[in-house]
Amino acid sequence: MSTGAKKRGRKAPRRADVVREGSGNVFEDLEVPDGGEALAKAELATQIASAIAGRGLTQTRAAELLNVNQADVSDLVRGKLKGFSTDRLLRFLNALGRDIEIVVRVRARARRFGRLRVLQEVPVRSTRK
Repeated sequence: MSTGAKKRGRKAPRRADVVREGSGNVFEDLEVPDGGEALAKAELATQIASAIAGRGLTQTRAAELLNVNQADVSDLVRGKLKGFSTDRLLRFLNALGRDIEIVVRVRARARRFGRLRVLQEVPVRSTRK
């Protein structure tokens, strides 16, 4: 290092090997197996955590509603999703009073595999009084 960075206790900056734009699914970008499902589960868990917080529930009360133990709720809201199937997460959302709609559509441009996404409906506020 001719810059003297080592003498001053700093590391020399690393050159990035390759920079590429993300696909919108960090799990697929990191080549996680079943990246689409991993993203969907993460988004469902986010919806569950939002529903719990929106209703002002404690983890203990949420656990009672979901018929699980408090440690499971803790794992869920912290994103530790091992052991939670997509189906189970959908049932949790129903138990928290959320409606779920599943839409299957044909893509105009065929891909090798279809895509799984979770979308949140944003309620429209009425302007009537």
